[in-house]
Amino acid sequence: MTAAEQRSGFDLGKLLAGRGSERYDLHTRYLNHQLPRMLHTIGFDKVYNRAEGAYFWDDEGQDYLDMLAGFGVMGLGRHHPVVRKALHDVLDASLADLTRFDCQPLPGLLAEKLLGHAPHLDRVFFGNSGTEAVETALKFARYATRKPRVLYCEHAFHGLTTGSLSVNGEDGFRDGFAPLLPDTAIAMGDLGALERELKRGDVAGFVVEPIQGKGVHEAPPGFLRAAQELLHRHKALLIVDEVQTGLGRTGDFFAYAHEDGVEPDLVCVAKALSGGYVPVGATLGKDWIFKRVYSSMDRVLVHSASFGANAQAMAAGLAVLAVMEDEQIVANARRTGELLRDRLTALIDRYELLHDVRGRGLMIGIEFGKPDSLGLRSRWAMLQAARKGLFAQMVVAPLLQRHRILTQVSGDHLEVIKLIPPLIIGEREVDRFVDAFTAVMDDAHGGGGLMWEFGRTLVKQAVANR
Repeated sequence: MTAAEQRSGFDLGKLLAGRGSERYDLHTRYLNHQLPRMLHTIGFDKVYNRAEGAYFWDDEGQDYLDMLAGFGVMGLGRHHPVVRKALHDVLDASLADLTRFDCQPLPGLLAEKLLGHAPHLDRVFFGNSGTEAVETALKFARYATRKPRVLYCEHAFHGLTTGSLSVNGEDGFRDGFAPLLPDTAIAMGDLGALERELKRGDVAGFVVEPIQGKGVHEAPPGFLRAAQELLHRHKALLIVDEVQTGLGRTGDFFAYAHEDGVEPDLVCVAKALSGGYVPVGATLGKDWIFKRVYSSMDRVLVHSASFGANAQAMAAGLAVLAVMEDEQIVANARRTGELLRDRLTALIDRYELLHDVRGRGLMIGIEFGKPDSLGLRSRWAMLQAARKGLFAQMVVAPLLQRHRILTQVSGDHLEVIKLIPPLIIGEREVDRFVDAFTAVMDDAHGGGGLMWEFGRTLVKQAVANR
């Protein structure tokens, strides 16, 4: 123990042991008070004490299968030993980090590795999150083209800071935060609308998710390539948001690579690059764009981030890319995703409430819809009248409460569950999820037991929170 450690008396383990049980009260008092309220209401107020790989363990020692991966952050699962070792190593190295006036090797090494997966791109800017990666792309596109407007897709999600919120396709996130930047939404796949907007001559670029996180909707075949051609014809840029879809999620390193001939001008990544430890975002781009933004020594800091390219984040990113290569993570995501999607698709004819299963790799959407039989139809209508999206939430709840599987509804007012598990899962996890999902769907189709159970949970939590 160092002298500084002896003087401090700070003991993280003792602090957590003494006050960890206050977690929900502390959050209610000092943070977003609606989060614990929501968790109590839907019965998600668990106490997780440990995590490893694709699993959590609660305070009773029960395991939970993670099919959410921290909204995609935990691409390698939790506490991968290679990433952990890299972080221990970089801390033990006592590097002269973030001096601001030198060039450390780790950022260059990570940029080199990332660009190896996008050989048509040349340079990288490192920030701290996905929304910062998008903000960087918006700024770079506007400056490089000298045009003010960026197009985006209806129902898109690109982050929640002001610039990225301006290209967010959901009113629920935008309401109350106007005025935003003067950007314009088009429908995913609508090339006619894209061309009409481009003809106005003021469009800097078009930002798009290859597969939208909200609802898990993939860009139509050929759309990205055709959009790229239109954009370049009008001297505008194609910006691809791979914050959630990138780094193997869809069964290729980048999701845009599923379509031949697509070479974006700017690509945004984050989430899984962190290894689940240190926030990091990256904007990959073409050389001419970066050289136009950083056009002279006077502009050397015209766009920067105080914690961007810090040694811990860079070490985590390098370790993540090494693990992805060594353990063939992309191939596993493709193989396991196909197995899971096929198993779920086979259930569509069995359950009239199950309408669609879609996605790529380990990004899968399960959509529910209006049933045919009279009894189920009346219960469905009752739920829809109360709140659209309630049935999907009523599937998510027993998956956690009965089967100890964490999933998420794909968006507000959507009857879609999104599966974005760690990319390391295999057949065992597929079996566990499909067995649990089948049991929940059997209940949902068997007389309303699922709905009554969820109703009891709501009543119990409402009484407890008075």
